[in-house]
Amino acid sequence: MSKSRKVAYYGILSALAILMGYVETMIPMPVPIPGVKIGLSNIVVLLALYVMGSKDGFAISVVRVAVSALLFKGFAGFWYSLAGAALSYIVMMPLSKSKKVSIIGTSVAGGVFHNIGQIIVAWFVLGRGVVVLYLIPVLMVSGIVTGIGIGLVSKYCIVYTDRHIIK
Repeated sequence: MSKSRKVAYYGILSALAILMGYVETMIPMPVPIPGVKIGLSNIVVLLALYVMGSKDGFAISVVRVAVSALLFKGFAGFWYSLAGAALSYIVMMPLSKSKKVSIIGTSVAGGVFHNIGQIIVAWFVLGRGVVVLYLIPVLMVSGIVTGIGIGLVSKYCIVYTDRHIIK
């Protein structure tokens, strides 16, 4: 693939991930617990990871986190997003290459570790308060549930992705 075509895909996928993050901010969450979110933009990150490769998926994830934080979350939200995205990507990278783990399993692991990253930041920001410890079970369950949903959507989308166009 030519360099210009690859840059175009980066731009399209990054913009799509940012747009999905914006759409997510307009969806009311059924539980008023900080840190619980659907993670729609992770569909794009998973597709980039599986179709384009590790480095490309990472680049799209970094752009998504940086721009989304600046537009929607502010500086404090940036650290939560960055920690969650980095930790989840570190876990998803080897899982995406494994033949034993499906895209749904990779998504679930990504959702859970994204929440673990956010809990670590909250631990440092809020102190070693009991509040953070109470969030752990709720965020783990939400990571599993949303990870399954995002994984199912990603699995459906990847079937219709023409790998020869992107690679």
